[in-house]
Amino acid sequence: MVKVAPFSIFVALLLVGTARADIYAYKDPQGILHFTNAPTNSRYRRVIRELGSNAAYSSMAPGAFEGMIRSASDRYGVDPHLVRAVIKVESDFDTQARSRKGAQGLMQLMPETAEIHQVNNVYDPGENIDGGVRHLRLLLDRYHGDLPLTLAAYNAGVKAVEKHGGIPPFPETKEYIRRVLSTLDRYHGSGIISIKEEVSR
Repeated sequence: MVKVAPFSIFVALLLVGTARADIYAYKDPQGILHFTNAPTNSRYRRVIRELGSNAAYSSMAPGAFEGMIRSASDRYGVDPHLVRAVIKVESDFDTQARSRKGAQGLMQLMPETAEIHQVNNVYDPGENIDGGVRHLRLLLDRYHGDLPLTLAAYNAGVKAVEKHGGIPPFPETKEYIRRVLSTLDRYHGSGIISIKEEVSR
């Protein structure tokens, strides 16, 4: 961990190009700035996101996803409000989101799902949304448009739905379905809600 008083020293280190991980910082009561790439307590706040191929995507304005959502929705014939609702519940529009189980990106694609739909970079919002919407289309067709079953399979997997002959008795999956349907109702009831508005809630 690096501990320095002048912030300019830290900036200089970054400009050298050696930093390849998220950088966190906090100021102690004496006014000294502390930096680390492995925060050990809640006083640290991320100040620099990892430098890499996905850095540009992490800073995208929420409204920038709207065209991608509409394009994929039109391409696969899926309600764009449903896509927005799934993204809201899955990642809250965070392109870099990653779950403990390994789901990644805006629509939280599992590695096997990404592979099925030929998503090469799950953190690329365009690829992620295309793969997620394509997966929703596949599930909607499989369950003949039954939305709760589709969402159950999106959350818990097709095998779990088949094993239980319907919505699996998992509290997490039941809550997931409730949240997506509630968000979807809100979108439909309010017309088109801007993503920027929704993220701020």
